[in-house]
Amino acid sequence: MTNRTEQRYRFSEAPIWELQRTYYEEKGMKAWNNDQVPQYITSNPMIGTAYAELVFGFLQDRAAKGHSTEPVWIVELGAGAGRLAFHVLLELCRLRDYAGMELPPFRYVMTDLAMNNVLAWKEHPALQSFIAEGLLDFARFDAANDSELDLVVSGSTIRKGDLEQPLILIANYFFDGIPQELIYVGGGHIYEADVIVDTPANIDSLSPSEALNQIKLRYEHRLAPEYEEAAYPYRDLIAVYQEQLEDSHILFPVVGLSCLERLNQLSQEGFLLITADKGDHLIDMFKFAEPPELILHGSFSFTANYHAIQHFFESKGAASLFPTHHYKNINVGCVFHTDEPMSYFQTRLAYRRFVQRYGPDDFFSLKEWVDRNLDSMGLQQILSFWRLGGYDAEFFIQSAKQISSLLQEANDDELQDILRGIEHMWSSYYEMEQRYDLALDAGLILFEMDMYEESKRFLEISVDTDQDEIVSTVFYCLAICCFEMELEDEAINYTRKLLELEPDHEEALALLERFE
Repeated sequence: MTNRTEQRYRFSEAPIWELQRTYYEEKGMKAWNNDQVPQYITSNPMIGTAYAELVFGFLQDRAAKGHSTEPVWIVELGAGAGRLAFHVLLELCRLRDYAGMELPPFRYVMTDLAMNNVLAWKEHPALQSFIAEGLLDFARFDAANDSELDLVVSGSTIRKGDLEQPLILIANYFFDGIPQELIYVGGGHIYEADVIVDTPANIDSLSPSEALNQIKLRYEHRLAPEYEEAAYPYRDLIAVYQEQLEDSHILFPVVGLSCLERLNQLSQEGFLLITADKGDHLIDMFKFAEPPELILHGSFSFTANYHAIQHFFESKGAASLFPTHHYKNINVGCVFHTDEPMSYFQTRLAYRRFVQRYGPDDFFSLKEWVDRNLDSMGLQQILSFWRLGGYDAEFFIQSAKQISSLLQEANDDELQDILRGIEHMWSSYYEMEQRYDLALDAGLILFEMDMYEESKRFLEISVDTDQDEIVSTVFYCLAICCFEMELEDEAINYTRKLLELEPDHEEALALLERFE
């Protein structure tokens, strides 16, 4: 048996948090390959649209209050792969241009702990137009310690009191992965739930994800009177737990609350927090709660304590919005820590339309059903869901085979809808570290639809992007496209390239003979 050691830690100081940091710093953008660290649920075009509508409503509210000159800064915490920022900015710019109304300017800042991610965003092709327009900047930000934002593109620093507009904070899958305290309520008293970490002797030779998989946790309670002292900064919140809970473990977000308080200092007008996570805002969800378990996905996460965040800032005059119905996968909320928070009616209406009535959690639940039933869906159903999801590239790749099987019976209107959807999807595509050949799938579908000019454009993008993995079918389709478009020289060229890969390809030989 492998030798193992045990050591006791305060929960927020356990080695799992350092392994978490190391994992993201070493992996960089590769952390999201194959959805190892989940990203789709909080980064798809649908949630990007919902957030853009909330931000757009906030810009309208600020304009209505007579604050249209100074920029509104939008800071995303833990921006990860960068996909959410792209979708929010893309839709926000579309809303701005479509409305054509007077609004305050806005600036978006993507932040992360891993500097490798910050540098990768700066070079990402999909973000260059936003950088050039002066809408996007980047900063490394450590939620546990930092109080300023050192911007990479502009070279400037945002310090305490610099911002004249309220700050918009976006935090998706953020609070569940930063250090938290673990307390236990029992007999009207507060205990620290210290963690006993059982590790293998060879842990130093393991990668962070391997180490996290082999670590075992158990908990022991220690009376913690400091939480009950009047000087404790979150004493009023702790008192609520003492009064209303019994035999309950609570992940207490001291780092998260401190982070929000530090960021609040950057603006003279407070902040709007837009957030989504596995997390609870109702105190009933904490009753008789067991100790947390590591949820492993390359790194790890727990759940976010939205009740603590909501209660703490509401006690300071904030207003918050969370769903009144049960959420299954993610809880999407807003906290208005501003003067007269209820006066932001355009933002609150946007929340009602795009979260409360039907939001990202509902969409993901529906997508899970679609994933299981895609093979039995008709073309109109596929097109409707694709449109609902903002013409998401991942869904198109997933459904391309089924779309292909339904093309023979599609009418002209449906074919035009597919074409328009592909064009919209391509303009909204954010390429991740794990690259899909989206252009190939689009080109082959368009080829089957006899849309040769459009097919040629996408297939040539596929060929130019990846010269090492070209399949012979692509050259054959390109040859046919050129033939149909009366581009004889190009058709001959693609036919010869096909024959270099497959010298005995009968259709290619017949095609070349016909040309010659």
